Amino acid sequence: MSFYNTDELRKRFIVIEGIDGAGTTTQLQLLAESLGARGISCVTTAEPTKGPIGRIIRAILSGETQATATTVAYLYASDRNEHIYGKQGIIENIEAGSIVISDRYALSSLAYQGVTCGPELPWLLNDGFPVPGLTLLFDVNPEISIARIHCREKKEIYETLEFQKRVRAMYEKMADRLQEKGWRIECIDAGKDVEAVRRDIESHVFAFLGIQE
Repeated sequence: MSFYNTDELRKRFIVIEGIDGAGTTTQLQLLAESLGARGISCVTTAEPTKGPIGRIIRAILSGETQATATTVAYLYASDRNEHIYGKQGIIENIEAGSIVISDRYALSSLAYQGVTCGPELPWLLNDGFPVPGLTLLFDVNPEISIARIHCREKKEIYETLEFQKRVRAMYEKMADRLQEKGWRIECIDAGKDVEAVRRDIESHVFAFLGIQE
């Protein structure tokens, strides 16, 4: 069964995006808890995944191993393909009746790999993937995000101020391009405190899902 751009996937697939340190992981869990409290079946997931390809990507991000920028772009697309179509993946969960919320998806590749190897290859590799119903793009000053990252024990290769500035600009550029293709993308001011961001997210998600607040 193909879910390419179908109404069912668009009704049930939500993505959270943003530069490193934007708070996507924290807000993903808060949103899942809020939906669960309202009796809504919700599956949270993330990219890179915890699968074999995702583990290779994470090793590259941590600096444990090295790969060219184009290789990383192909790895992300391969991991995403498994994430969507593989066992216990996005489509399987949607078919089971769950809302699926992913911490990062195709827009992340367009932004990050768009910086590292140019936008053409990431666009080519990701153009055929299913379109989420709602994408929440967290926008935050990179200086704020880097300050948050400095609290972490382990750093990744992309977690520098200059690189995050470039990624933020690419996110904006690619989001505009996707919106022109029909993607529903809402911008979230992720520089606010956690509770204020949570309220903004719930406002958009509840409206998308038709939930009365």
